[in-house]
Amino acid sequence: MKRSKLPGGDKYTEIKAKLRELKLATVCEEARCPNLGECWGGGDGHTATATIMLMGDTCTRGCRFCAVKTSKAPAPLDPNEPENVSKAIAAWGLDYVVLTSVDRDDLPDGGAAHIASTIRLLKQKTHGSLLVEALVPDFQGNMDCVKVILRGLSIDRQTHTHIIAADTHTLLSLSLSHTHTYMYM
Repeated sequence: MKRSKLPGGDKYTEIKAKLRELKLATVCEEARCPNLGECWGGGDGHTATATIMLMGDTCTRGCRFCAVKTSKAPAPLDPNEPENVSKAIAAWGLDYVVLTSVDRDDLPDGGAAHIASTIRLLKQKTHGSLLVEALVPDFQGNMDCVKVILRGLSIDRQTHTHIIAADTHTLLSLSLSHTHTYMYM
């Protein structure tokens, strides 16, 4: 069996320090990704990457396959998070960023406005040069929430393609409870 190397290196340390300083969460840490050190450290000519997890580190759902913390009443959204995310990504000088999020079924819009605000600030701070991939919640099927995100992504239509996707691989059999109000595939 091949042993994984412990995360480390200058780039890894820089990314981790900036995330802590700005109180940001990553899916890499919250889901206990075994490739965290490889991604954050870059190496072999590859750019260091991190997938930023918006809306905190606590999800309102309890999927058995996921290691992210859960609560029916997570902490309120950090109003500084969109600014902090855009500040960190701009400082790292990335060309491409992946944003994901926890599900926030406790919020009327599922956090759509918060995600869209983050995307708008990212585009502004990188002068429209950043390609954004947004892996968004299912918003319990509310397409108005999806439209809010799409408006955030369309700031620079002429020069950049953006990606929006929803996590749709959840199966009813993987849920802790069959009483959740969200849709299953």
